Amino acid sequence: MKKNLDIRIKTPEELVTLREAGHILARILEKIKSSLKIGITTREIDTAAAQMIMQENVLPAFKGYRGYPACLCISVNEEVVHGIPGDRVIKSGDIVSIDIGIIYRQYFSDMAVTVGIGELEPRYRKLLDVTRQALYKGIAQARSGARLGDVSHAIQAYAEAKGFSIVRDFVGHGIGRQLHEDPEIPNYGRPGTGPLLKPGMVLAIEPMVNMGGFQTKTLKDGWTVITADRKPSAHFEHTVAVTEQGPVILTE
Repeated sequence: MKKNLDIRIKTPEELVTLREAGHILARILEKIKSSLKIGITTREIDTAAAQMIMQENVLPAFKGYRGYPACLCISVNEEVVHGIPGDRVIKSGDIVSIDIGIIYRQYFSDMAVTVGIGELEPRYRKLLDVTRQALYKGIAQARSGARLGDVSHAIQAYAEAKGFSIVRDFVGHGIGRQLHEDPEIPNYGRPGTGPLLKPGMVLAIEPMVNMGGFQTKTLKDGWTVITADRKPSAHFEHTVAVTEQGPVILTE
């Protein structure tokens, strides 16, 4: 974890704006999920999402970011994160991870979900269920006075106890005026370590959980990350505020 972190504490007014951004983002993602079907291409999903984003009068956070060419990251089966939409056709039995971010009034919001398409193998359903629950285990630890390592450890402990592995190469992050702010949020670690969590911190918590080993590789496109053993991976994410009353999920 980086030293000399510049972790921004958001004002109450900023948290209101981030909550509004999260509500809009959750609404868009729900529409995208409803549009998923057998036979659609990942490019068609992204095109529809671009229209939805425009209709909400917000901006896509990912398109153009470090040269990324699309509004969504769409990662299928063995793809972990950062899958570029293209000609891949969605089939029955696939698991499809949708990662989306928007900019609303100059603030960023980030969210991801993995969806099963058609008839899903039980082991795939378990992977999705465990990854989703690992996210909520981490969120539950995002309390004022806790340490960031408590969030990381809760995610890792739950996923590994269920027989899955945690991706090490990619992590969550702070968010607000920028898409990626301090701190980095690993999905593995030791409790009681890392920065102290304080009210006003906003965190994008996003476990990436693999059915096989935790190792990954990046394809020649420079973006798409796959599991090294080509086994499936799932990804869930919420933007979460640390408050005096406990963690508040902004993207719902």
